[in-house]
Amino acid sequence: MPPRKDPRSKERAPPEPEGESCLFCKLATGKGETSYVYTDEKCAAFLDIQPINPGHLLVVPRGHYKSLEDVEPDVAAHVMKVAVKLARAIHASEVRSQGVNLLLASGEAAGQEVGHFHLHVIPRFSGDGFGLSFGPDYGERPARHDLDRTAALIRAQL
Repeated sequence: MPPRKDPRSKERAPPEPEGESCLFCKLATGKGETSYVYTDEKCAAFLDIQPINPGHLLVVPRGHYKSLEDVEPDVAAHVMKVAVKLARAIHASEVRSQGVNLLLASGEAAGQEVGHFHLHVIPRFSGDGFGLSFGPDYGERPARHDLDRTAALIRAQL
């Protein structure tokens, strides 16, 4: 296992291999078999092959970015704009949807399974069985001084 990068480091990790070795690079550039819903010069959106609900989409930039920390801000903004357009299209379609979740998993601990930045657009409806699980301390509000200390740690890295 390679050594872990210090998360406080401002250096970016080297990009993962692109092209044929990255499934999402392949799919985002039209070189794989998938059900496309939307494409433009910056990204592609297609149906997830293991959907949470019918209509579950992935919005994937054409360029290779491993995670949220690696993606260029303008690319991330474009992916979000496309996700909004797709959410509206889902609601206007006959796909069952009473709401939509946008899910971004960045890093293995967050559930990212493919090493290519992507955004899930998940149609939701009452009783669909999908949800979030919260830790045992979720209901306890932290003290203001703890929140302020955490905010200061993050601000110091901006």
